[in-house]
Amino acid sequence: MILNETYTLSSQVKIPKLGLGTWEISDETVTQAVKDAVAIGYRHIDTAQGYSNERGVGEGIRTCGLKRDEIFVTTKLDAAIKGYDEAVAGIESSLKALDVGYIDLMIIHAPKPWAEYDKEDRHFEGNRETWRALEDAYKAGKLRAIGVSNFLIEDIENILQSCTVKPMVNQVLTHISNTPFDLINYCHQKNILVEAYSPIAHGELLKNKEVIKIAEKYNVSAPQLAVRYCLELGLLPLPKTANPKNMKSNADIDFTISAEDMEVLKNVEKIKDYGAFSHFPVFWK
Repeated sequence: MILNETYTLSSQVKIPKLGLGTWEISDETVTQAVKDAVAIGYRHIDTAQGYSNERGVGEGIRTCGLKRDEIFVTTKLDAAIKGYDEAVAGIESSLKALDVGYIDLMIIHAPKPWAEYDKEDRHFEGNRETWRALEDAYKAGKLRAIGVSNFLIEDIENILQSCTVKPMVNQVLTHISNTPFDLINYCHQKNILVEAYSPIAHGELLKNKEVIKIAEKYNVSAPQLAVRYCLELGLLPLPKTANPKNMKSNADIDFTISAEDMEVLKNVEKIKDYGAFSHFPVFWK
């Protein structure tokens, strides 16, 4: 069962292979979502300062009935934080909001502030300083692992030039029809685990006839095929839902996609319109 399986990060910390994404789930609603996910068997919860629901996630973890060390929690520094002192304050803010003692994985949410995503400046110096703060918190035991999100190869190279602890994770937009193979291969070569957010493309894959046809071949849904696709590539998918039925379905993926079908899925035409989500920088970039 996939919920019982883990990857091992370069720090030797084990991370569950499937996580629950919580973007767009309100602080009031997310507590129950976390408890429902844990009851189903999830042991990995992903949040962020930018989601404005860390407090609710923390409450869900504290009240779910499991010991703290049985759950892996990830959060992200706000993308606008580009400096050492700001990052130190941000780390403390998340520790306080979550109130679960320590954070299993903390990552830089993006190489650029969201408001500047269309600008050329990649904030190399700011990211190095922010990374230094994460390193210090990691060495102090406040964080069990550290990583990045939405970082391209040049952004990761910038961190590697000066870091004392290498990034352990890069969380990026990845799904059937949008799989950044060059970036994934680079990360794997550097022993950086790639996490796939929006693995179901916010439901857009449910409209794709090619995907539906292959899903039917395996007697599974399009979302189940999409989550399995990421796992077949050695990625860690983070499907987002507050619906227990969908949580259970997303984890019920005990099948293997053939090499032939994987090749077809790797070459599905790229999604051009993410509907209501198209205005977010990661989808229009």
